[in-house]
Amino acid sequence: MESKKKSYGRLKICCLVSSLLLIIIIVVLVILFFTIFKPKEPHIANRYVTLERYKAAWPELFLNFTLGIGVTIDNKNYGGFKFENTTAYVSYRGNVIGQAPIAADTISARSKHDLNTSVTIFADKLFRQDGNFTQDFLRGIVNITSASTLHGKVSVLSLFKAKATSLTICDISIFILPQQALSICKSKVSL
Repeated sequence: MESKKKSYGRLKICCLVSSLLLIIIIVVLVILFFTIFKPKEPHIANRYVTLERYKAAWPELFLNFTLGIGVTIDNKNYGGFKFENTTAYVSYRGNVIGQAPIAADTISARSKHDLNTSVTIFADKLFRQDGNFTQDFLRGIVNITSASTLHGKVSVLSLFKAKATSLTICDISIFILPQQALSICKSKVSL
């Protein structure tokens, strides 16, 4: 009888210690998730925005140009991000004027990743449809906006995986005569 009480007491102590250790591990993981592993916004820096091709013809009013866009994404998170194929939309005053494909890729944890794409903009349609575009073009500066949404999965330490979405909006100023462009990008990540 006494041996049963001793083994029952040992089992009780073992269960108590195991439960306590499990609670401590869960608390530590939750604290780490909300501090060190908390998702941070990636820093997006433009390497270049160039006018790759530029065609214009007068008097029939034909104008199109291709923008080459290269950005570096600085992922400061402890998790990598694997995203699917997507499209960046380029708009002028709220109207979509071009699309740029973005191929599926992976951005490793705590690393920098280069992303390149190009978009052809048929500006001759804008001359006919939007009087503001003609004024902006004649001034020599055209302001456009690029927006892209990356859908994918975040993987932290190859243990935890979650779906994530990254929305990036870039304001781009195209300088017509020197054939240069300047842009500022902002990004937002949601899990």
